[in-house]
Amino acid sequence: MTMKKITAGRDVLGEFAPKFAQLNDDVLFGEVWSREDKLSLRDRSLVTVVALLSQGLVDSSFRYHLMSAKQNGITRQEIAEIITHAAFYAGWPKAWAAFNMAKEIWTEDEAQMHGGMFGLGKPNDAYAQYFIGQSYLNPVLSGDLAIANVTFEPGCRNNWHIHHADKGGGQVLLCVSGRGWYQEWGKEARELHEGDAVMIPAGVKHWHGAAKDSWFSHLAFEVPGENTSNEWLEAVDDEQYGKLK
Repeated sequence: MTMKKITAGRDVLGEFAPKFAQLNDDVLFGEVWSREDKLSLRDRSLVTVVALLSQGLVDSSFRYHLMSAKQNGITRQEIAEIITHAAFYAGWPKAWAAFNMAKEIWTEDEAQMHGGMFGLGKPNDAYAQYFIGQSYLNPVLSGDLAIANVTFEPGCRNNWHIHHADKGGGQVLLCVSGRGWYQEWGKEARELHEGDAVMIPAGVKHWHGAAKDSWFSHLAFEVPGENTSNEWLEAVDDEQYGKLK
């Protein structure tokens, strides 16, 4: 991929700051970005996006570089992974702001895909026995802090279950797309939408899943703890679930 000639500096600042415009167009883009034999345009886009994100510069220049990143071959799943990774070093609020802008750019031609920015993943066959309906799993981060994107088809929900731990443990849900439900034993169900978060303490019996008429995706964070385990229980009653909107 060959980089086209950039004239943005001269177009915007040619009369006001001609030297800056010349350095921007001829040096930054004309000499540095054009050294594709040293580093590809795709990789330069990756570096630039992370550098701007880490400074919190989520402005028109960030949008331009996100669009360039997409043109240079960075996929929707890759940009989601890049921003997720950078969030732990640059800060969570900066990542949220970056996702809001990236989502607009990468969903233009992928609007029919489910799973939000983190992708649908594969059928969640390993845990199918604990779900009513079809779910999908897309691992985002492994290790001490495991994160996965879980997607539910309309009407799909998991069984009642408990996250056990001698110390710490539990789970955090961050809703990324669609509409769903979360309910703790003995409490009213809580409707969930994109941007909602749920803290599930260890030892609490609960379930979560999609609304009857909507796909639903959330990130699931496994909170580190001692002697953690999951106990899967009975399915959510069809009549009880059917009463939810």
